[in-house]
Amino acid sequence: MAYLELKNINKTYGEGKHKTEVLSDINLSIEEGEFVAIVGFTGSGKTTLVNLINGLLEPTSGEVLFKGEPVKGTSHDRGVIFQNYSLLPWLTVGQNVLMAVKEAFPKREKAVWKRKAAHYIEMVGLTPAINKLPKELSGGMRQRVAVARALAMKPDMIIMDEPLGALDALTRGNLQDQILHIWGKDKRTALLITNDVDEGIYMADRIIPLRPGPNATLGPEFKIDIERPRDKTDLNDNASYKKTRNAIIEYLMDIGEERKSEQENNYVLPDLTPKSFVRV
Repeated sequence: MAYLELKNINKTYGEGKHKTEVLSDINLSIEEGEFVAIVGFTGSGKTTLVNLINGLLEPTSGEVLFKGEPVKGTSHDRGVIFQNYSLLPWLTVGQNVLMAVKEAFPKREKAVWKRKAAHYIEMVGLTPAINKLPKELSGGMRQRVAVARALAMKPDMIIMDEPLGALDALTRGNLQDQILHIWGKDKRTALLITNDVDEGIYMADRIIPLRPGPNATLGPEFKIDIERPRDKTDLNDNASYKKTRNAIIEYLMDIGEERKSEQENNYVLPDLTPKSFVRV
């Protein structure tokens, strides 16, 4: 039995002539402990897919199963790291993480809450900033708080919705390594949504492209046959890396051209009649 399974998922918005089918015939199985990346264009429906998995949305048809049970609403078992951090601005770093721990473990003692929060804050290297507010942090530091908060709830699955997309290259690379280090300790099941092919190859066990919407659906999977731990400096000389990267980019370019061609063919010029001007 798959740890996470999406069966014949369709998701539409609107009704009648305003109805838009964002996702169509989505089928996906992720095994326990697996790290899967879904890569696609901006606006292809990636966030809608995430919100179906974490229970913020319900499919129009089809079924999302987590550990064999239908997903009904959000759950601490599925921790989400959002792109926009989603921190409470009036709480400090420590308080933001502590609140998540309290929510996930309401029956634990206060001392346990504090110890768990401090542990995960230290894990992402933010102990010196534990009493700072989000406005006093850089973008990379805020994202590390979001990572610590999600992990502190000890979810069975980590879902990442383009969590590093807005960061500079150096900060992004450092956070990739930190997330992989944390994931490697207990191999919790992970799903990464990204538009960066290199990020997907570096972090995941397999990559699945999402064909752009409307009617977005999953494309063929690409397995990443590169041993862990992976070294970024060695990847450029790795034959498997080059082959996989080229295949994914070629596939994405092909569907991009296909989408462009469809849009051009579906474009209808307006029926306009030029005005007649009379010379005076």
